Amino acid sequence: MSEHDAHRPGLGSMPHETGTAFRVWAPHADAVAVTGSFTDWSGDGHAMVFEENGHWYADVDGVRPGDEYQFVITNGEQRLMRIDPRARVVTNSSGNAVVYDRDAFDWGGDTFGCPPHDELVIYETHIGSYVASEGDAGDLTGLSGKLEYLHQLGVNAVELMPVAEFAGDYSWGYNPSNPFAVESGYGGADALKSFVKEAHSHGIAVILDVVVNHYGPSDLALWQFDGWSKDGKGGIYFYNDERSATPWGDTRPDYGREEVRAFLHDNALMWLEEFHLDGLRFDATLYVRTIDGVGTGDLPEGWDVLRSITSTIHERHPDKILIAEDLQGDPAITSVDDGGAGFHAQWDAGFVHPVRRMLTAVDDADRSMTELVDAVRGTDEPFRRIVYTESHDEVANGKLRVPHEIDGDDPSGWAAQKRATLGLAIALTSPGIPMLFQGQEFLEDEWFRDDVPLDWERAEQFRDIVRLGRDLIHLRRDVDGVSRGLRGDGFEVLHLDDEAKTVAWERRSGDDVAVVVVNASAEPRDITTGMPSAGPWAVRFNSDAATYSALFAGHETHDVDAVDEPLDDRPARGTVSVGAYTLVVLTPA
Repeated sequence: MSEHDAHRPGLGSMPHETGTAFRVWAPHADAVAVTGSFTDWSGDGHAMVFEENGHWYADVDGVRPGDEYQFVITNGEQRLMRIDPRARVVTNSSGNAVVYDRDAFDWGGDTFGCPPHDELVIYETHIGSYVASEGDAGDLTGLSGKLEYLHQLGVNAVELMPVAEFAGDYSWGYNPSNPFAVESGYGGADALKSFVKEAHSHGIAVILDVVVNHYGPSDLALWQFDGWSKDGKGGIYFYNDERSATPWGDTRPDYGREEVRAFLHDNALMWLEEFHLDGLRFDATLYVRTIDGVGTGDLPEGWDVLRSITSTIHERHPDKILIAEDLQGDPAITSVDDGGAGFHAQWDAGFVHPVRRMLTAVDDADRSMTELVDAVRGTDEPFRRIVYTESHDEVANGKLRVPHEIDGDDPSGWAAQKRATLGLAIALTSPGIPMLFQGQEFLEDEWFRDDVPLDWERAEQFRDIVRLGRDLIHLRRDVDGVSRGLRGDGFEVLHLDDEAKTVAWERRSGDDVAVVVVNASAEPRDITTGMPSAGPWAVRFNSDAATYSALFAGHETHDVDAVDEPLDDRPARGTVSVGAYTLVVLTPA
């Protein structure tokens, strides 16, 4: 290579017709070389030339996709072997980078787009435990084999816990060691592309969890990458003062450094553009926008980097969905005005905690319908929140799955089945974007662990409960054209009786309306409620139907003829007979 040859654009490894170009950022290096299988791992390798802004470049003839490599960085007396920070493929978290052709995968005309937010039903899953066996973590191929099951269930978006390469064989994924590489144990980059393509063919969007609040801390080649650091901190990719500290390690990225911002920005775009993902969910954004994660110690550079990423994605990919896990209910997270972070939606802690308290209370007297209604109501912009009763955070680290929290002695018994399905039904009929966690539809119990496979025998054991979830998801999405009100942003409380533990609410989309009636007590109730209009109302869903479980009473809830008599500021009234711990949905007949 002549120093006069034109340098190819890009960072990382860039294969072309006659070889591969390499570029890496190492501003404090005295010299950088690239070595690998194409040099028989020569210690000298191919020398790279210094460019402006601390970048080093080489174009090496004959290097092809599949060749392994590392950078050799010299800084004074230090000689450091480093994996390419932007490698799409690595042999493992402490191994070698692999040259990868980012454009070689055949997408076969994939043009799928994320469904409208009012139609989304998200299913969160962890690849390593979803389809696995004892002592053998699952992978993306196994997950692909369950796409038809998920399609039949009715969900139209899968949210994957992080897939970036991590240390070891088992992990939740929130400890990325190589942020641009897909976990080798899951199958790597092409396996993820194949999964996304197959999901799209089933009408299912793919949303990915990403981590920008910290990296590692294990097997972290980014740490003191070019040999420079300050006060023993992480070097060029990280803050080198008190801002570096997070609950997961001393590895918060330096959001104020231009090259680090570009690293984060390009990583987010990579998932959407190279892997055709339909959205991103950003983990623990509170630790991006604040130093200490308790709402103080504001970090303006963190706000800026979030805004920069979301604004670019809004402009270039307006169909993609951006979700934050902030858990503070701060409206600035989902605002594009006045310095907001620009996400479409955020996980709503104000929903999950009150609803779980209501479900898991031992005595009916301790269930607050007022608190439930406040949780269900949310805000005036309902599709800016994700509503759920289970997530990976809510069912791990000392917290149990809902059936087990309800009745630890009998998590498959009547009380657990009734109240767990009631919680699922509340989430799927509330304003917001509903989300399930893997196995919730078949009453998975105990708690989530990354090295314990999901118990798929329960899908058959509780196949009728699975059908309950399917029927409810289809109703939520208005698959049969009778329940579009459940997709609307309109919400009104029709009835609330904290003594009887009953409540009813209206969901509305334009002229389409649905009425949801809840009995949160252990006894059947005849509930007289205000109705949106007089006339016949058909029961579209009854969670106590005997067809959903042999333990259910099958309390008969008949269609209702609402009479033209005002009640509680509503123009009509009707009486709905509802079974114990049951939710009923009615729409105009």
